[in-house]
Amino acid sequence: MKNESFEARTYRKVDLRIIPFLFLCYILAYLDRVNVGFAKLQMSADLSLSDAAFAAGAGIFFIGYFFFEVPSNLLLKKYGARMWIARIMISWGIISSCMMFVNDKWSLYIIRFLLGVAEAGFFPGIIFYLTLWYPLSRRSTRTAWFVSAIAVAGVIGNPISGWIMDSLSGAMGVAGWQWLFLLEGIPSVIVGFLVFYCLDSGIEDARWLNVEEKALLSNNLYAEDRQKPGHKLIDAFKSGRVWILCAVYFTLVIGLYGITFWLPTIVNAFGIRDYFGVGMVTAIPYAAAVIGMVILSRHSDKTGERRLHYVFNMTAGAVGLVLSAVFASNPVLAIIFLSVATIGVIGSIPLFWPIPSAFLAGTAAAAGIGLVNSVGNLGGYIGPNVQIWARHISSDPSASLYIIAGILMTGAGLTFFFIPKERPG
Repeated sequence: MKNESFEARTYRKVDLRIIPFLFLCYILAYLDRVNVGFAKLQMSADLSLSDAAFAAGAGIFFIGYFFFEVPSNLLLKKYGARMWIARIMISWGIISSCMMFVNDKWSLYIIRFLLGVAEAGFFPGIIFYLTLWYPLSRRSTRTAWFVSAIAVAGVIGNPISGWIMDSLSGAMGVAGWQWLFLLEGIPSVIVGFLVFYCLDSGIEDARWLNVEEKALLSNNLYAEDRQKPGHKLIDAFKSGRVWILCAVYFTLVIGLYGITFWLPTIVNAFGIRDYFGVGMVTAIPYAAAVIGMVILSRHSDKTGERRLHYVFNMTAGAVGLVLSAVFASNPVLAIIFLSVATIGVIGSIPLFWPIPSAFLAGTAAAAGIGLVNSVGNLGGYIGPNVQIWARHISSDPSASLYIIAGILMTGAGLTFFFIPKERPG
């Protein structure tokens, strides 16, 4: 009991030191990545941007992200989390603020592409960073705490975005959407500088841990890592399981950004005209996702099972999307089922990421996580464009939701049939 109590206290100490700060960083990252979906409500009219141009601009972020993801994650391992994550945050904050200077579709494409280049490596870098502190048995819950920043960014970010666009439109001759990009980019730069002082690159660098605590954490990781088959860089690229996970994550990301970028437009179509009102309603599915994510990840850590949790939750997300389309004429039911869909998609992220780190370690883990995230995030280009492409094959305005639901079910099927069951222990 004494050893268990000491272990629990040590991990609680680590939790309180690193998780809240990583949580804040990811709120800012996600907000800067998706606030273009909210800005669309105003900037499309101001700049005469078509829905197709907007979707291409939203998605091109992930092309830059793809090409620089794995190199960025390997550089994080080489130079340490503190230096590399600070570099990422400062550069993306500056470029995100520069979105206020967009004046046509081509400038939108260029700046969004550069934003993807700047942010490449942040999310998989943090996922890899968590593997330097927590063994697999504790990682899903901590990943959920970190990833819940996606949902919290929607809960607090959308109303704030709406308030900025309502309150500052025209102030000093600047449009509301321009204020939105400027004011939401600056905090990332500030927090990026704080990373130098608040983030340790690993257990040995943590001055706030004593010798016994460092030994406990290191021994737990060593005991787990020596049982994993993949340690070298080439192991990540040779693993068929890694490539299956790339495909699975690709389907998840299509669902994530298919919902995220178009949710403000869907809610606006309900007849809500003020931007703050749109922000408050779009916060509802994200709030539901926060609760669902924490419950699911805790149960997954408790049982040690990831695969079936992921399959069932993604299936629920697909069903939620279909029902939100069926009841699209009823705003209350539509939001309820969109909330189910959001839980299914966002809530599956912390269930997914412990899977690749369960069989990869060391450099292979950094490369494998980066590879899965970079290939999977190409779905971020597909997701915003599904609605545009669906118009060419169907006059049903809900056709895109049915297509995304089918893609989510494909990912659930790949996971069920091609990802092996976890071994006991």
